[in-house]
Amino acid sequence: MDTQFNTNCVHTGCDQDGPFHAVTTPIYQTSTFFFEGLGRSSGYDYTRTANPTRRALEENLARLEGGANAVVTATGMAAVLNAAMLLTSGEHLIAGHDIYGGTHRLFDKVLPQMGIEVSFVDQRDPGAVASAIKKNTRGVWIETPSNPLLNIVDIEAVAGIGHENDLLVFADNTFLSPYFQRPIKLGVDVVIQSTTKYLNGHCDVVGGAVISATPELHERVAFLHNALGLGASPFDAWLVLRGVKTLPQRMKAHAANAEAMATWLVKHPKVTKVFFPGLPGHPGHEVACRQQSGFGGMLSFEIAGGFESAKSVLEAVKIFDLAESLGGVGSLIEHPDTMSHASMSEQARRTAGITPGLIRVSVGIEDVKDLVADLEQALNTVKE
Repeated sequence: MDTQFNTNCVHTGCDQDGPFHAVTTPIYQTSTFFFEGLGRSSGYDYTRTANPTRRALEENLARLEGGANAVVTATGMAAVLNAAMLLTSGEHLIAGHDIYGGTHRLFDKVLPQMGIEVSFVDQRDPGAVASAIKKNTRGVWIETPSNPLLNIVDIEAVAGIGHENDLLVFADNTFLSPYFQRPIKLGVDVVIQSTTKYLNGHCDVVGGAVISATPELHERVAFLHNALGLGASPFDAWLVLRGVKTLPQRMKAHAANAEAMATWLVKHPKVTKVFFPGLPGHPGHEVACRQQSGFGGMLSFEIAGGFESAKSVLEAVKIFDLAESLGGVGSLIEHPDTMSHASMSEQARRTAGITPGLIRVSVGIEDVKDLVADLEQALNTVKE
């Protein structure tokens, strides 16, 4: 039956309990499964390779992203590694210059040790991607909106360049989730999600997912997933599957609050710049309107006075939690320069546009009046 997105969030993949007909997917908390005889199994033999609870989430996320199939990993970075291992020694990857700090660290410090070369370019200009292609280039890694500056990459344009040059096109869709953006429909081959964030939505699990556009790609991803031992535990998969059921309702609340907060911040005298693609003045607004169905719950802003001013705000908030991560129902606030992106070199952070005065906000689903009031009193602590 061809059902709608909200219905798919609740039902896809969830009917995994044949014997007892549970309406909630059971947690198959087992490491191994017995064989009925040599060569005769239920389709499951060892949880590292496959588990019914994890399979339920994989089917669900593949449907939501519009992919052929998916694997679910123990962390978001495990998903990034799983996807990146589609490249081999001697090959070259083009990544955005302003991506998540953990991804940047993997690409800058680990992949080169494996013989995989990575170039970091400003992907807001598709021409920069085309110019970075070499004879050994095999992939392009998109993150849009980017973390933490909410820069927008034209997925269709970059994917077109990638496919013209026989490249694999990856996209990290964590900031928007499949509710607001579906990169596979725009030409992406492999979508990466940190399920820790909006898909789970409650800050009580870490996990990731890799969704492939074709069965052939999934076969390669699944082989690596099993060989590297990257699978999520049954309980963690269950937590994410439970979170996904309310994804549409949460995303609408996150987005409404973020837009209201961004609109208020733009007018604040102590804020010098607001990074939120939903604002008409954002340089990526037009592209975001074309490829997204909403603007999400993330925003960043710069404050006059640099680090000391940012420190004053971050230590004065009362409702916001000073913490890394994002996408939970509660609002989080953090300092990318010393927290989420500290693993990047200072030069890389400055090249990307990450400054000591930058603050990143994961806007939760609380009453936005309370969030604005909290941020206003925190901003009032900043000395003129």
